[in-house]
Amino acid sequence: MKLTVVGGGSTYTPELVDGFARLRDTLPIEELVLVDPAEDRLDLVGGLARRIFARQGHGGRIVTTADLDRGVEGADAVLLQLRVGGQAAREQDETWPLECGCVGQETTGAGGLAKALRTVPVVLDIAERVRRANPGAWIIDFTNPVGIVTRALLRAGHRAVGLCNVAIGLQRKFAGHLGVAPADVHLDHVGLNHLTWETGVRLGGPSGEDVLPKLLTGHGDTIAADLRLPRPLLDHLGVVPSYYLRYYYAHDEVVRELRTKPSRAAEVAAMERRLLDMYADPALDEKPALLAKRGGAYYSEAAVDLAAGLLGGSGSPYQVVNTYNAGTLPFLPDDAVIEVQATVGPTGVTPLPVPAVDPLFAGLMANVTAYEDLALDAALRGGRDRVFRALLAHPLIGQYAYADTLTDQLIAHNREHLTWA
Repeated sequence: MKLTVVGGGSTYTPELVDGFARLRDTLPIEELVLVDPAEDRLDLVGGLARRIFARQGHGGRIVTTADLDRGVEGADAVLLQLRVGGQAAREQDETWPLECGCVGQETTGAGGLAKALRTVPVVLDIAERVRRANPGAWIIDFTNPVGIVTRALLRAGHRAVGLCNVAIGLQRKFAGHLGVAPADVHLDHVGLNHLTWETGVRLGGPSGEDVLPKLLTGHGDTIAADLRLPRPLLDHLGVVPSYYLRYYYAHDEVVRELRTKPSRAAEVAAMERRLLDMYADPALDEKPALLAKRGGAYYSEAAVDLAAGLLGGSGSPYQVVNTYNAGTLPFLPDDAVIEVQATVGPTGVTPLPVPAVDPLFAGLMANVTAYEDLALDAALRGGRDRVFRALLAHPLIGQYAYADTLTDQLIAHNREHLTWA
């Protein structure tokens, strides 16, 4: 089995490699290819990756290359984890929206739209080259904004599934609270990427006992603190929202916080410099503890599970993925990309049935779906008017004066990445 990681020079790749090494019985990789145009980073990451495989007794071959076409040739699955513009572009995404009093964040709001506009054309070009090299290959997208990028891939006819680590992170935390194995916890997970709610927590599978009320009663304070949301809100909702919902439920509070501290991009950039220094040490043969602060917890385990399921291995039968709605949520278009539990196999993913969704959540999902449709249109066809329409539709922006100013700011800060600007 050959698996290719595009964006393999990321400082986070050793976490992924560690998962491939530990879970080699689930996903038996014979060749792992790390592709990245930043060859200096790629050499450091690739060296550590080989040492991790050797330390854990994995017999697979690790190849590094800056040549995308060479890297994807013959691949059974291609995992996308790229960041167009790097941390410098992320720094901008997180700062200029604050000037208008709007959240600065790389996956939602104006910053999220900027990232989508930079990313979608690049990902579609990569996907076309994957299709030419191997039409049967699966594309697993971990590149944000996952919902919009996955929608672009599916619309273009690619064999693609979107992946996020929010659900697996909550599954692990809930399992710890309940004192059970993570595999025994099944989430009733519903929403869009970075806009999800856990409406049930079941023991043993989709038809198991729902222990969410027990979880909220016994551990609600801890869960609320993790989400940085007030406990009474969780009690009122009766569900557990993802931490990204804080941008919606406490928008003004978040803006005030973001204006008074360094951006997350600045923190990550500093952390990456330290990590690369560590990776250069030829004695290092395991992922360093610092990597846990980089973000993306349990990403490797989710990626292994998904790839194994798609390639006929022994992945979990039910997994949270991003895929076409196809009637699962009747209040959304069939071609909306939703994030829900699904069965996973070599023929693809099939969402599990979802009970009726509370209008409090369905309304926000419908609003953000409309924004994502406009965002994808802007990413594919460009133009100031399309950018403005997408920003005006976003519930974190909404006002025409903000949308107008943010449109000009977005274009000014991203001109080098926008062929139409």
